[in-house]
Amino acid sequence: MARGNLNDLIAFLRVARDRSFTKAAAKMAISQSALSHAIRRLESNVGVRLLTRTTRSVSATEAGERLLEIAGPRFDEIDAELAALGELRQKPAGTIRITATDYAANTVLWPKLPNLLRKYPEIKVEITIDYGLTDIVAQRFDAGVRSGDRVAKDMIAVRIGPVNRMAVVGAPSYFAKRVAPKTPRDLVEHNCINLRLPTHGGLYAWEFEKGKRKLNVNVDGQLIFNGTYQILNAALAGFGLAYVPQDLAQPHIDKGRLKRVLEDWCAPFAGSHLYYPSRRNVTPAFALLVEALRYKRP
Repeated sequence: MARGNLNDLIAFLRVARDRSFTKAAAKMAISQSALSHAIRRLESNVGVRLLTRTTRSVSATEAGERLLEIAGPRFDEIDAELAALGELRQKPAGTIRITATDYAANTVLWPKLPNLLRKYPEIKVEITIDYGLTDIVAQRFDAGVRSGDRVAKDMIAVRIGPVNRMAVVGAPSYFAKRVAPKTPRDLVEHNCINLRLPTHGGLYAWEFEKGKRKLNVNVDGQLIFNGTYQILNAALAGFGLAYVPQDLAQPHIDKGRLKRVLEDWCAPFAGSHLYYPSRRNVTPAFALLVEALRYKRP
């Protein structure tokens, strides 16, 4: 339906419900002559008379009653939805969809979300675990979590985690039968636990840096997972070397369950960042989420 016809239909619904051109014109803030013209135009377009008007009253014809019964409830639903959307801008409510890795969800998002959700029970958060470089706009996510150096330039990025490092680790039982690698290139001789990336179905190449030297090593081994925690568990069980965030491995290193190697090749990297496309039209719920997650230096 053309925009003009839609406006004419709204005018008809107002007059038919109020049974008065005077009341309807006042509510719509238009003149009675403009309102009358809109009704005549709609009747001309549909080819039937919709209203009967006398000097004392206005009533719908049989065709007008039918149109009122069909179109009226649908416009009421639209009005209700628009009102609900308006309320989202006034109070913290609604669903926020976030994509993140399992590591970020467990170590960065979840520790900070419970307080927010308890305080604002009308806020809902949906977290989707994904290791791909998800297009949050195309996939209808409100935000995503990535390392700061992997956030696209056209996105707004808010730091939500500390600077971190990766760690190459293995169980003492693994190293009891193998010589520890001295350089990243030695990893080709080791049983390494791989991470499967959904992007192009490839395996993640372990990234190393020492001074100005940078190396990406494609490793091989018996096991491939698509989650960090499964990789860590396999390393703890002695099935090979794992490449995981240092803070995830450190408790096990401290207790002697894992041994770290190639530490001098694992440079610090930017911490986790929440990224999203625009500050415009940010809902109160999303603004509260950003502040709740924002990293504060200890």
